[in-house]
Amino acid sequence: MVTVTEAAAKKIGELLPEFDDIDPEKGGLRIYVKGGGCSGYQYGMAMDDNVTDDDIVIENGETPTKLIIDNQSVSLLQGSVVDYVDTLQGAGFAIKNPQAKSTCGCGSSFSA
Repeated sequence: MVTVTEAAAKKIGELLPEFDDIDPEKGGLRIYVKGGGCSGYQYGMAMDDNVTDDDIVIENGETPTKLIIDNQSVSLLQGSVVDYVDTLQGAGFAIKNPQAKSTCGCGSSFSA
């Protein structure tokens, strides 16, 4: 399973209403893995409300938000933690993935 930290859930909840084309009742943060990047796979993220029957939807209990993962990406994200970090270097969602055997310097691609 994939875990969403309270900081990430709160940020998803703050950002979702800013997307006029997303239904906040159905929508959430979609996370996916695709081929590419320096290390073989790279992460992608987008606000989305188009949930299919093949998607895995994870709802955080404390701050009601949804994390949407397609069926093909879920095995590469198994055990991951989705967090929101805000540092001097920048702010954004971060994925800590135990499936990643190595990552590139930018942190957005990995090998499994």
